[in-house]
Amino acid sequence: MDKFRISGRRKLSGNVAISGSKNAALPIMVASLLASGKFKIENVPNLRDTRTMAKLLRMIGAKIDFSNGEMKIDTTNAKNPEAPYDLVKTMRASIYVLGPLLAKFGKAKVSFPGGCAIGPRPIDLHIKVMKELGANVEVKHGYIQAECNQLVGNKISFQKRSVGATANALMASVLAKGETIIENAAQEPEISNLIDFLNKMGANIKGNGTDILRISGVSKLNPVEIEIIPDRIEAGTFLLAGAITKSEIAITNCIPEHLKSLIEKLEQAGFKFEIKNNEIKIIPVKTIRPVDIITKPYPDFPTDLQAQFMALMTLSNGKCFIEETIFQDRFMHIAELNRLDADIRIEKNIAIINGVKSLSGAEVMASDLRASAALVLAGLAAKGETIIHRIYHIDRGYEKIEEKLSNLGAKIERIGD
Repeated sequence: MDKFRISGRRKLSGNVAISGSKNAALPIMVASLLASGKFKIENVPNLRDTRTMAKLLRMIGAKIDFSNGEMKIDTTNAKNPEAPYDLVKTMRASIYVLGPLLAKFGKAKVSFPGGCAIGPRPIDLHIKVMKELGANVEVKHGYIQAECNQLVGNKISFQKRSVGATANALMASVLAKGETIIENAAQEPEISNLIDFLNKMGANIKGNGTDILRISGVSKLNPVEIEIIPDRIEAGTFLLAGAITKSEIAITNCIPEHLKSLIEKLEQAGFKFEIKNNEIKIIPVKTIRPVDIITKPYPDFPTDLQAQFMALMTLSNGKCFIEETIFQDRFMHIAELNRLDADIRIEKNIAIINGVKSLSGAEVMASDLRASAALVLAGLAAKGETIIHRIYHIDRGYEKIEEKLSNLGAKIERIGD
């Protein structure tokens, strides 16, 4: 396993271009299974997760060429409706194939998915969606097995918003007979990107950007080209890198509107911004004010930036509270931040952070994707040297992060174990 060695307390400067969104690319890649032919997807990040999804699509029968951010997918011979354990166990997003396989082939056999250990993320919503659209679904020997003659439109109402279940409901219902209404649908930009893709293929989806989606089923979809939106979580992570190192940096190839909740919280902490078109420049401050956050679905503060924001708050000049409402075990980074001399304690799903004057380098271990990013940010600000183990987590969601940080002036290197 590789690890990062970081020498902290260095000022950053310059620009960093944001890669395409992992969380948008994965369902769009899978949605290509809904039509037969040749697709072209641009601005695809080269990550462990996108490569794993490409392997899964190849096992289903697709041909894929991937280089320089451009992915070409030929689904002409994609006819194997099974997603095996060996691949699915490594990536939560593998569950996305359930809807398209069932809609296109009338059957699907998908292993229970794996992914980051940030608490239970039940797949019952995905199964519920397929049943409500008319499929027979059984769980046998660790596999979800679903069959139908044809999916039939229905009203799907989520008690709790789910990005994954919304995406699966969309992909399953576009070829269903009749109308499907999704209530309390996820409104994340990644869902909007997927809807744009499906509509471009010939789907009939109305309500993009709202929590009520209306899908009129069609008989056939066609291959198209699409561009993946910039990764708002990567963009937010680099803004926080500028904040925690008290550096003026600019992020380019981003959509500022997607980062509104983070920018508002950073402004409360004292930071200022220069924003234009697809660029955001962060202006540092000497004293970081403490700011409370509560993670909620978009457009509120994202759970995927909670750990990174907590790293920043360890250096604030007071006490603040971070409440996690999405994933119950998404505080495993706290113990590792405390190894860097942070002062954080947990009460149920609330982290209480007492700001300290400085962090000190140490050896720490990443537990999941966003925890990895938080430890990198803390290491950039800490005195001395920080070693981060198990950085394979970060390779799932950040493209060339050490190269991008090095170009900004950070001293970070990847070393073999």
